Amino acid sequence: MRVSGYAVIAPRGGEVQVLDAGTIRVNEDLPLAQRLKQIYIDAEGLLSEHEPDVMGVEELYSHYKHPRTAILMGHARSMFLLAAAQRGIEVRDFSATRIKKSVTGNGRAGKEQMQRAVQTQLQLAEMPAPADVADALAIAMCCFTELSKPKMNV
Repeated sequence: MRVSGYAVIAPRGGEVQVLDAGTIRVNEDLPLAQRLKQIYIDAEGLLSEHEPDVMGVEELYSHYKHPRTAILMGHARSMFLLAAAQRGIEVRDFSATRIKKSVTGNGRAGKEQMQRAVQTQLQLAEMPAPADVADALAIAMCCFTELSKPKMNV
């Protein structure tokens, strides 16, 4: 993993406001253990700064042609999960299809469609870039929508 997007949103007056969004970048030339350490330090810093109640993450997806990518993403994802667990932050997992459907209405939406939907729904002046930031905002929006749904007793 070279880049991971993050986003922090909060309700403000009936709308959702972006408090922070960006990327965590690591040097690919570093050994894996050092890259994971940097991801953990950065994730811990963001959680310390923003003190969220809930963290949304994308479930791992593995394509049979690229198993190494899924393994590396799993390593990186575990650093975010560890940082959240150490702070007692609830973690919600969402599939890529569910995130896309929540934000665009289409579970197979492309990157640009996702970026435009995020821009429109969050009333951003510009399309969020890189795509990692748009993805993080979409995950946060999906998590927010899930938490906002009324609970029903059956």
